[in-house]
Amino acid sequence: MRVVVALGGNALLKRGEPMTAQNQRINVRSAAPALAAVANEHELVLSHGNGPQVGLLALQAAAYTDVDPYPLDILGAQTEGMIGYVLEQELGRSTPGPRRTR
Repeated sequence: MRVVVALGGNALLKRGEPMTAQNQRINVRSAAPALAAVANEHELVLSHGNGPQVGLLALQAAAYTDVDPYPLDILGAQTEGMIGYVLEQELGRSTPGPRRTR
């Protein structure tokens, strides 16, 4: 069976929590065992929000004024890649045996 799980951006970075890569990794790591258990029995499709992450990149871009800031669609793509990378790493640590990717 195909199972779709959506992780909100605030599940990856909780409100009030410092917006660090390490905090995102810790939050994903806490969800990874449950996600891995689903993936071991079903085809798992992960979706995620990225509002806090895009907001952080936008603030960082606004602070660097030597060039025009990147548009939101590019910031969204950057965060999608980053979040996907962290999800893949932490799921790989929670899944015994060879990993399947699609």
